[in-house]
Amino acid sequence: MYYLTTHIRVVAALLIREMSTRFGNKPGGYIWAILDPAAHIAFMSVIFMGIAKLPALGTSFPLFFATGYIAFQFYSAMCGFLNGAIKSNRTLLSYPNVAPIDTIVARYVLQAATTVFVAICVLGAIIVTMHQPPELYWPAILEAAFAATLLGLGVGIFNTVMFLRYPFYEQVFNIVNRPMFLISGVFFLPDALPGPMREVVLFNPLVHVVMLFRQGFYPQYRAADLDMFYLYTFVFTVIFGGLFVFTNSAAVARGR
Repeated sequence: MYYLTTHIRVVAALLIREMSTRFGNKPGGYIWAILDPAAHIAFMSVIFMGIAKLPALGTSFPLFFATGYIAFQFYSAMCGFLNGAIKSNRTLLSYPNVAPIDTIVARYVLQAATTVFVAICVLGAIIVTMHQPPELYWPAILEAAFAATLLGLGVGIFNTVMFLRYPFYEQVFNIVNRPMFLISGVFFLPDALPGPMREVVLFNPLVHVVMLFRQGFYPQYRAADLDMFYLYTFVFTVIFGGLFVFTNSAAVARGR
C-alpha cells in the first residue's frame, strides 16, 4: 500500500510538471490545443465542400471530418506525447522514488484528458451550430476513444524504448507513421472502397476506431466491416509487447 501511495504521489507531481511544461501558466497553450484541430477540420471541410455536395455521412462536412479527425487524434496525440516520456524526464529518474513507468502514466493521463477536452469543445461547437443535432450514442464514442488511447499507449511504450536504443528506428517510425492519417478513414468510409482496397485498409486498426467513433454520432451508420475482436486483439498485443520490451530494457532503467 505504501508503494502504491508513493507512486500515485509521484505521478501527480509529474502530471503537474508536464502540464506546466506543455501548456505553461497562461491560457494560450490550452487555446492552441483547441485551435489546431479546429483549423484542420475547417480546412478539410472547405476543401471537400468545393468538391462534393454532401459528405459520405449526414449533411455536415465539419461533423464528418471532426469525428474522423478527433478519433484519430486519440491515438496519434497519445502516441506522439508518450514517445519521448523517458527521454524528456531522464534527469528525474535519478531519484529513487521516480520509476520509468511513472513518466508514462503521467503523460497518458494528461494526454487523455487533453484530447477529451478538445473533443468536447470542437465537437460540441459543431453540434450546437447544426440545425438538427445528432442523437449521440455514448457507449460507442467512449469505447472508441478508450481503445484509441490504449493503442497509442502500447505504441508509445514500445517507441520509448526503441527511440532510446536505436535512434535510426525513430526516423523509420516517423516515415511509416506519417501516412496513417490518410489511410485511417478520416476522409472516407471503408465500406465505400472497392473490395481489394477495402480488405487492405481494414488491416489498419485505426480504421475500426474511426468507424466505431462515428457510430456514436450517426445512428444510421452500420459499419458492416467493423471488427471489434480484431481491434482489441491488435491493441492488447501491442500493449503486452510494449510492456515486455519496456520492463526488459536496460536503456529505460538508465534513462538513456
